[in-house]
Amino acid sequence: MKRNVLIIGAGGVAQVVAHKCAQNNDALGDLHIASRTLAKCEAIVESVREKAAMKVEGVFNCHQLDALDKQAVMDLIGATKAQIVINVGSPFVNMTVLEACIETDAAYIDTAIHEEPEKICETPPWYGNYEWQRREKCAEAGVTAILGAGFDPGVVNAFARFAIDNFMDEVKSIDIVDINAGSHGKWFSTNFDPEINFREFTGTVYSWQDGAWQENKMFEVGREWDLPVVGAQKAYLSGHDEVHSLAANYPQADVRFWMGFGEHYINVFTVLQNLGLLSEQPVVTAEGLEVVPLKVVKAVLPDPASLAPDYKGKTCIGDLVKGIKDGEQVEVFVYNVADHEDAYREVGSQGISYTAGVPAVAAAMLIADGTWDTGTMVNVEELDPKPFFALLDVMGLPTRVRDASGDRAWNG
Repeated sequence: MKRNVLIIGAGGVAQVVAHKCAQNNDALGDLHIASRTLAKCEAIVESVREKAAMKVEGVFNCHQLDALDKQAVMDLIGATKAQIVINVGSPFVNMTVLEACIETDAAYIDTAIHEEPEKICETPPWYGNYEWQRREKCAEAGVTAILGAGFDPGVVNAFARFAIDNFMDEVKSIDIVDINAGSHGKWFSTNFDPEINFREFTGTVYSWQDGAWQENKMFEVGREWDLPVVGAQKAYLSGHDEVHSLAANYPQADVRFWMGFGEHYINVFTVLQNLGLLSEQPVVTAEGLEVVPLKVVKAVLPDPASLAPDYKGKTCIGDLVKGIKDGEQVEVFVYNVADHEDAYREVGSQGISYTAGVPAVAAAMLIADGTWDTGTMVNVEELDPKPFFALLDVMGLPTRVRDASGDRAWNG
């Protein structure tokens, strides 16, 4: 049994993680949240107190932390006696936090692949460039590290494993479809950190097809999807974290990621990119100031957390998995639908943050009770998805299945 949780980060996803940890603090123990900006941590904990989210009376403390400083992270893990660290800070801090966890025997959870600020869309598989290089260290230390335990990556990896294990003898393709059919009412904004959001789409789009990595440009390949609840939606082939681990674990299958975009987003994105405003490389102004264009764009756009009060509509995220069962072709769509307004009422965040944050806490609970306490590094599809789905069902993200026999709950 592991107890006491340290949350690193204080953005929209961290707000969800904090509330969900509080709602389950009887299982998770003392709670701590840390970020560069102490006031952001304090605001999150205050929101937890305002909603009386703590299931039982307990500790929820705030800390200031530079998560790029490994020793500082190690010191805070020691001071808080945290046995589980949920890293929902910037992907830039993944490796220092992971290394700190290995050194202190704390379990590690993140929701995205590590990134270096000066690099975009590195050579696949991205996990192989950073996290997977620490697999042996985790195994030698007996440290559990669950990579990509948000929604995508995360739940969609579990969807793929569930579909393959329960509906087919052989998998042929995995298509992950992420649609946000909601509206935030702003002229333009991203649903999570603008810097990370834009970095996903300014480089090469990698997919795994015909047993090899394939390259496309962003918005080059699109198709319409007919999905539960949100209906017909246009989505585009995009690069994304989960493709890189699913391709390694299911190399016989084509693995693609599709994300929905409206024409307005595409137009604004295209203009910003053509002007060079999405570049991660510094430039010098006429006044001699060195600035990074992408960081300037981030600074002038709305904080994604500020979108929550006015967000309406739903998300639909799922996996269309095709394969062979008893010699016949089969396909199944495993998915979740979330509601922005429901998320705001419960935890004060919009639905995108909600879908990313809830699974990370479910993963922490499964580490705490021993179910997912692997003592090594894993991606989510390497774990039994059923206890994960069972928790998500009661935590606000129920799993559904659509196949030839109809649309239903996953029937755990």
